Amino acid sequence: MEWIFPWFSSHGTSFNYDFHVTMDESVTPVLFDFRTKEELRDAGIGSWALTGEQHGLSVFLRQDDRVFHTYSTYSRGTDLLNGTFNYLDLTPLGRQEEAGIMNWVRHHDDYGDRTTEDGYRHHDS
Repeated sequence: MEWIFPWFSSHGTSFNYDFHVTMDESVTPVLFDFRTKEELRDAGIGSWALTGEQHGLSVFLRQDDRVFHTYSTYSRGTDLLNGTFNYLDLTPLGRQEEAGIMNWVRHHDDYGDRTTEDGYRHHDS
């Protein structure tokens, strides 16, 4: 069986703003996971979701010259696509997210103090 399908990047386009995964109020109002900035704050969502780049997944179907947006998911909706989460969920201690969702994630150049507007102090241990 041979499956051929094109992959596309949003680089250099307004896609991330159009689908609200780049948070920059100077470009478009904050709207993440179908919630406004105020709704996110009221729900206790920390500052991590209010600025910068967020993750999301969108699926489209093209029929001739028409394109249909058929699915989008954000936040925890993408967990099944990340094998690391699935393995951590099988362990006795799980993800250990008591200090905040995904507090344990570190980018290769991010090892300092991570105190944020949400009041959580994120640090390496």
